[in-house]
Amino acid sequence: MSSQSARPLNPVPEEFAGNSLSRGLKRAFHATRPKFFPASVLPVVVGTAWGALASGTFSVYVFLLALIATVCVHAASNVLNDVGDESIGTDARNEQRIYPYTGGSRFIQTGILSQASMARLGTSLLVIAAIAGLLLFLERGPMVITFGIIGILLGVLYSLGPVKLSTLGLGETAVAIAFGVLPVTGAAWLQGAAIDAQLIVFSLPVSLWVAAILLINEVPDIEADGATGKHTLPVRLGIGATANLYFLLHIAAAAAIGWLTYQGALPLLAPLVPLGLLLLGWKSASGIRGGMENREAMTKAIEGTLGIHTIGCIWIAGCALFALWF
Repeated sequence: MSSQSARPLNPVPEEFAGNSLSRGLKRAFHATRPKFFPASVLPVVVGTAWGALASGTFSVYVFLLALIATVCVHAASNVLNDVGDESIGTDARNEQRIYPYTGGSRFIQTGILSQASMARLGTSLLVIAAIAGLLLFLERGPMVITFGIIGILLGVLYSLGPVKLSTLGLGETAVAIAFGVLPVTGAAWLQGAAIDAQLIVFSLPVSLWVAAILLINEVPDIEADGATGKHTLPVRLGIGATANLYFLLHIAAAAAIGWLTYQGALPLLAPLVPLGLLLLGWKSASGIRGGMENREAMTKAIEGTLGIHTIGCIWIAGCALFALWF
């Protein structure tokens, strides 16, 4: 059996059936699309590392609260995105999806959870994030509220309400802010760092790598998105221009790290891994250019993009900690 034929097209309802608490928690957890959680966990780690470098201090309590708030907003955004896409018929129409990476969790379409249940789950996750944010507010002051409101608004407006940023070709920008600039600068500030130009630039590689994740994930959904009025950047640009934009994001990420190294904010070897990741980015861009005619190549390109984000974030967090300790 080939690796392609072994890949499931949908979650299997029987694996999530049952009325026990453990089964309910399993459904809730997998409905949030946990494979993408590194996109919210790692920015907090990166920002915390910079904050420790800048201030020379580290609060475990504040770090854990920031992590809970950020991951819950991310999980809520994933769930509510499924609700929004079901409302306009995108996920139901999507036959080019690559599960579990594109086309949503498929929990609504396979009957594992209803649209109403998913909406309640998303709202509950936002409440948990708000509670963590309130505790951070008591610890660090009113600036926390600003970070929290921006994060929640971006998470909700991405796919719900009258705006639906993802339908306007602004999804990548929203995600870049919500899972890059915002959590990195927020986590750094919570640890005592000043929000200055160097911190903003330090957040840019994370922003660009996570925007690349969304961009490539939208490629298999072009047909369904375009047919239902969800005019994402790949729908607007087409395959070739999307591949070019995708690779430019990786070039810009490496350039930002190079600039910080030139400024003396990061060790001399900091650009080494990001430059090496450009090779993987080029290969993934080639996967985009092939479109959905080669599903396995597209799947590997998506997985490669997730790998770039993970490796890159761990590397720059490590560089900041190296500068702190040595």
